[in-house]
Amino acid sequence: MAILNHGDTTTANGSSPADAAAVAPAMPSLVQPPLDADEFRRQGRLVVDFIADYYTRIDEHPVRPAVAPGFLARQLPDTAPARPEPGDDALAAALRDVRDLILPGVTHWQSPRHFAHFAATASNVGALGEALTAGLNINPFTWAASPAATELEVVVTDWLGKALHLPESLLFSGGGGATLLGTSCEAMLCTLVAARDRKLAEIGEERIGDLVVYCSDQTHFSFQKAARIAGIRRGNYREIPTSRESGFTLSPKALRAAVRADEAAGRVPLFLCATVGTTPTAAVDPLRELCAAVAGHGVWVHVDAAYAGAACVCPEFRHAIAGAEAVDSFSTNPHKWLLANMDCCALWVRRPEALTAALGTDHDVILKDPSSERDCGRGVVDYKDWQVALSRRFRALKLWLVLRCHGVEGLRGFVRAHVRMAAAFEGMVRADARFEVPVPRQFALVCFRLRSAAAGEKRARDGDDAEPNELNRRLLEAVNATGRAYMSSAVVGGTYVLRCAIGNSLTEERHVREAWCVVQEQATVVLAAAACTEERAVRSARYADAPAAVPPVQNEVSLHSFLSS
Repeated sequence: MAILNHGDTTTANGSSPADAAAVAPAMPSLVQPPLDADEFRRQGRLVVDFIADYYTRIDEHPVRPAVAPGFLARQLPDTAPARPEPGDDALAAALRDVRDLILPGVTHWQSPRHFAHFAATASNVGALGEALTAGLNINPFTWAASPAATELEVVVTDWLGKALHLPESLLFSGGGGATLLGTSCEAMLCTLVAARDRKLAEIGEERIGDLVVYCSDQTHFSFQKAARIAGIRRGNYREIPTSRESGFTLSPKALRAAVRADEAAGRVPLFLCATVGTTPTAAVDPLRELCAAVAGHGVWVHVDAAYAGAACVCPEFRHAIAGAEAVDSFSTNPHKWLLANMDCCALWVRRPEALTAALGTDHDVILKDPSSERDCGRGVVDYKDWQVALSRRFRALKLWLVLRCHGVEGLRGFVRAHVRMAAAFEGMVRADARFEVPVPRQFALVCFRLRSAAAGEKRARDGDDAEPNELNRRLLEAVNATGRAYMSSAVVGGTYVLRCAIGNSLTEERHVREAWCVVQEQATVVLAAAACTEERAVRSARYADAPAAVPPVQNEVSLHSFLSS
């Protein structure tokens, strides 16, 4: 403290520094330093062994837990411990609680029997990349804050973009650029804010209430959330209906009509979110035609390829992004299908300056570094200006490890294996006359359901989907209750479908066959229960409609005779 004020030799209460030192409490010494190399090795082995044992036995866990809300809170203390547990290794004790309390209550997303939603793929190098990132624990919000982290992100996003055969104009090497975020939701918000600010610079900030955004009724709900956050009026969110005939893809004709109608009403078309691989059915919006529909209207076109973008590592799936050379931004999640453990979303933009103009913070002197501002023949990337938050994770290290250790060919083989399994599952569904595949399989997602005829002859004749939908809902509930498979659902065109999304790293063909057996078994049970219920209803209806029975005359005579005797 003396270096702060050499001229003053008394404290605020008049005592000398020596007196204050005499009564000041001693600084407590750490019994165990929080960072210790030897202890890190020992504890690291505990954690790695725990995870390895978990994966070895993951198939023994029910995929989804049978627990009720509040189950865990009742088993844990109300307050955090004041000190580590005495007489035991605190980490070892905590890992036992993870095993005994936490694992029984989690949905096992890495289970080979997890077919719900879309997969969150994992790999050895993906998990170890996360550990390496956490161990280095850097915060590369600017180039100066960690030059290698920033430059690795520049390199690895170009690597991935080339592997996916994205247009050169979206890559750093072609004048565009990319960043790694947490999720596609962030990508939607960042690009929407960039488009908003660019448009308002042209027409005036007071017209923010006139801005309109467009998507289909199959677009992920996170786009609506992003629009609200960005200040788009709820009434200016255009969700264009799709149809079974179009494969639930966004119609360029309907989009063009919506844009023209808004312009005629004095509103300002701003943003289109097209999807490659929608969540309900993995439908692919026609990018080239959609871009042509809004050409000349100043609309920013973003492609949400969170799931299916990964499939473009395979040449046979690159048709899904035909026309991407005209889009303004493109995002996909390597954590969904490219072995980069959660979380990792890659966002490419054609004009990075639009992103940094909206999200940049150049006024903060503390974050500036003179060496990073010198012109080295190439602009320095400060990734804090490409995202909402200031702090960020070193995700590039994990993705770099995955690409180095698996290679593009390895990733292609991974994707193709899942597509083959999905095709096999689709074949099994079609071979059972009780089921149908109402929309074509896309990539590794199969949507299927019990046919209306299986739900009952009358319902099939009436063409009413309400009861068959309820029957399929009960089927999904029964399948998931077994713990031997976990699937999800969607409602498309008023039709309830079960979704089997194959993509987990541990899933093999036997797991797919076993999952189908579970579906068939539960379908038999559900249909039998429905048949019994329907039969009882028919009998009740017949009994209610039958005329009342008339007592026989002889009984009346006999009774009269009896009373007269």
